[in-house]
Amino acid sequence: MNIHKNARLTPLRREEMALAVAEGQVSKAQAARLYGVSPKIVSRWLERFRAQGRAGMADRSSRPKISPRQTGQSLAERILALRRQRLTGKHIAMETGVSPATVSRVLRRAGLSRMKDIDPAEPIVRYEYAEPGGLIHLDIKRLGRFHRVGHRITGDRTGQSNSRGVGWEYVHICIDDASRIAVTDIFPDETAASAIAFLKAAVAYYQSLGITVTRVMTDNGSCYKAKDFATACRALGLKHIRTKPYTPKTNGKAERFIQTALREWAYACAYPSSEHRKAYLPNWTHMYNWHRPHGSLKSKTPISRLGLNRDNLLRLHN
Repeated sequence: MNIHKNARLTPLRREEMALAVAEGQVSKAQAARLYGVSPKIVSRWLERFRAQGRAGMADRSSRPKISPRQTGQSLAERILALRRQRLTGKHIAMETGVSPATVSRVLRRAGLSRMKDIDPAEPIVRYEYAEPGGLIHLDIKRLGRFHRVGHRITGDRTGQSNSRGVGWEYVHICIDDASRIAVTDIFPDETAASAIAFLKAAVAYYQSLGITVTRVMTDNGSCYKAKDFATACRALGLKHIRTKPYTPKTNGKAERFIQTALREWAYACAYPSSEHRKAYLPNWTHMYNWHRPHGSLKSKTPISRLGLNRDNLLRLHN
């Protein structure tokens, strides 16, 4: 129950007041002066206390018990049936002979005010390639550069506007669909040239782990739609898959990895400058791949998905 901020009486005080009057300790007039309310209020809570005891001290809904002028059940059901045929409110009003406001009230009570409320929720489609390298996800995250501790730590934005020439840097990320092994690097831009250079480095890294990459998924950014990027994919023997426009969940593993990177690396501590933050990225990525338990892998590390023996682990770990 939400008590009004200016309420003079809480349920406990109401009970205290009613009990004092009922036991004859004070009169109604005296109780009104003592508790700062009118005698009428004292009488109300006294009657409720005598009838219901402590349970009667709680607030009641102001909604009327009956609404004689409320839209009839049969008419309301017809309005909802027409709505499920995707008719607009005004069209429904014309068909049923009631006002648009009445239609709006009926739809609001039923939770069908918006057209998107009519459609059933899309089922969550989760997928995972059986073998590492079957699909890698690429994405880019822009971060502001800085020369001192940022406003997220200090709360001071003075001199930190990127319009003053501090500029941006772009974190290119890649994550393997099956193993969740990640590759990261920072480039000064998000051009096709940078995206291609990162793709080649990522494929080479996976090859060093014995993983052969066959497909790559990206969003519809200009660098990924460039002809040069398509040429690079063909040269590497990769099938390029682009996500459905305006549907970032299609590339959800990359999106989720970016959230993790921001939380555990980019904003995890007060870096003196963006150069210090950049220098720590390889260490954090190594920790993510080799030492950090992953929730979707039953709390195992991404590298464990490769099934490497101890000799291979010692040779690859650095």
